[in-house]
Amino acid sequence: MRVVKFGGTSVGDPTRIVAACDIVAGKRAKGPVVVVVSAASKVTDMLLKAANAAAAGVVDAEPVVGRVRSLLDAFSLPHSLVEREVLALREALATVAKTGSLSLEHADLVASFGERFSVRTFAAVLSARGVTATAFDAFDVGMITDAQFGAAEPLSDSAARVRDALGVDGVAHAKDSVAVVTGFIGKTEDGRVTTLGRGGSDYSAALFGAAMRADEIEIWTDVDGVMTADPRVVRAARTIPVLSFTEAAELAYFGAKVLHPKTIHPAVRENIPVRVLNTFNPEGEGTVILEAGAPPDLEHPARAIASKKSITMVQVVSSRMLLAHGFLAKLFEVFARHRIAVDMVATSEVSVTLTVDRDDLLTPALNELRRIGDVQVVAGRSLVAIVGLGIGDALGIAGRVFSALARARVNIELISAGSGRANMSLVVADADADAAVRALHHAIFDERA
Repeated sequence: MRVVKFGGTSVGDPTRIVAACDIVAGKRAKGPVVVVVSAASKVTDMLLKAANAAAAGVVDAEPVVGRVRSLLDAFSLPHSLVEREVLALREALATVAKTGSLSLEHADLVASFGERFSVRTFAAVLSARGVTATAFDAFDVGMITDAQFGAAEPLSDSAARVRDALGVDGVAHAKDSVAVVTGFIGKTEDGRVTTLGRGGSDYSAALFGAAMRADEIEIWTDVDGVMTADPRVVRAARTIPVLSFTEAAELAYFGAKVLHPKTIHPAVRENIPVRVLNTFNPEGEGTVILEAGAPPDLEHPARAIASKKSITMVQVVSSRMLLAHGFLAKLFEVFARHRIAVDMVATSEVSVTLTVDRDDLLTPALNELRRIGDVQVVAGRSLVAIVGLGIGDALGIAGRVFSALARARVNIELISAGSGRANMSLVVADADADAAVRALHHAIFDERA
């Protein structure tokens, strides 16, 4: 059994929807398939814009409704397919307008309609093209989460609920009918709609795949797999045929746009291969992500370069940390209590420098940190990571990195590397991030070609 997930660009217009349906038909002919779909491209942004407008007193669902109905019209499908969801969206926006503010809970509810519209459209088109399909909201087939709105996590028994609802072949609800399920969304046990965070449809697909112990999880997107760098930044970027789970997780965490950072974890837990493919090039091999990955290349271990922009660097300086036990524990307890994830850490005798990618929660944490030492905050920075198993053991890799960035006149503000680890991470100014990625890609990949 395969779980096949389509992103927003893959279901964003009639031509792409037809192509995605053809892919599903081909997969279904070979065995059971569960389909997970995102909202059509830009619809989530449109929904959140409407939610913010409603908070300001302007209730207008028509741009989103018009977009959804135009897709239905392209396939001569009745508007009644989504009429219940349209009414629920208008009611949700009216509620936001009545309260006069947009809570995370209401934002999740409004954002959920993108996927809810999408599954109904996709299932209807798929059925019309000869593959009987049934649309499901994820929470109706077991995706029950905590109440961390905007970044919800499934409850421990969600996998069993999904398995009971869909079965190991994904067709428990209707014999020979393909289940088309919403990505991105879930519900709390008391019935409030949640989202798994932006890009969470990948995570949903992996959760469904792990729950049903799928043979493979396929992530269909708009690029030819995971690449050695963002092709919008490096024109010479190429597809990586095979990655390890560790390398893929590192790339996702450090900014690669192909996969959601959480996606790999459920697949790792069940040792399920994840294949990243291009809806615009369905014959391509894409990238397969396996537990072990490709055989190690000790001379050239680097697989890819990723970057994450708009991070914030925090430095805490205190003479009290010199030879003091428990200092770091006290420092990181502050970040933990304020639910701030730390990306990268470097220490010296009397200072700790770290990076965070969310500064909206930083202010109260900084007030506590200032009781520990002098605090300096520098925004507008980027993390650049060179990823590959054994990167820390590669002779000369640091020299090549420093030389390449010196030639590109890019200053390194922070560096983190460890023997045997899967990445070497650098902090540079946002304005230098793309130049750094290009310079490193040329030095590490092009010059050895």
